[in-house]
Amino acid sequence: MRRRCALIASLFAALAVSGCMRTAAPVASAPSNTLDALAYRQKPNVAATRAPYAPGDEPYQLDAGDKLRIVVFGQEGLTNTYAVGAGGSITMPLIGGVPARGLTTAELSASIAARLRRGYLREPYVAVEVETYRPFFILGEVAAPGQYPYVPNMTVESAVAIAGGFTPRAQRSDVELTRPGEAATAHATVSLGTLLRPGDTIVIGERWF
Repeated sequence: MRRRCALIASLFAALAVSGCMRTAAPVASAPSNTLDALAYRQKPNVAATRAPYAPGDEPYQLDAGDKLRIVVFGQEGLTNTYAVGAGGSITMPLIGGVPARGLTTAELSASIAARLRRGYLREPYVAVEVETYRPFFILGEVAAPGQYPYVPNMTVESAVAIAGGFTPRAQRSDVELTRPGEAATAHATVSLGTLLRPGDTIVIGERWF
């Protein structure tokens, strides 16, 4: 009898240990911003594609269509508003074309100063800020699809309002967002609260019922 009780106690102890050793399956974490979410579109984690974009996650990169206010202190002939052309560059007096696509305003400022330092100005001080962002595009089931000026901190919902609102046939819960990037163009299904960036294209689909 004692031997049987001991055997049963050993069996229960073994089951308890094996239960403690089991660990939960790892759970995939959602990307921290919409740019990451766009890259994860093909992954099965649906929540990842709905993560809102956080404006402070990365600095803004310039591209064609941006208008810049460039100030070269003490040089009125160089201080002006410059547009980033289709080729991704700006053209300034003395130094000619300066590549801007993919740069931040700080990086462009440093690039301009370096060029001016080569035989034009001894210690140039250059400040660059975005005066007008490149537009965004909204297509599909809105009253007035087209191209519109971008305003900082815009959401998909405010973009729809600017375009005259949804049509009666619009799919209102999720929308398609296309975002051009330096390496590739990304696509995702996002919510109305997602923050936009200049150059984004929004497509409002048609609901089926």
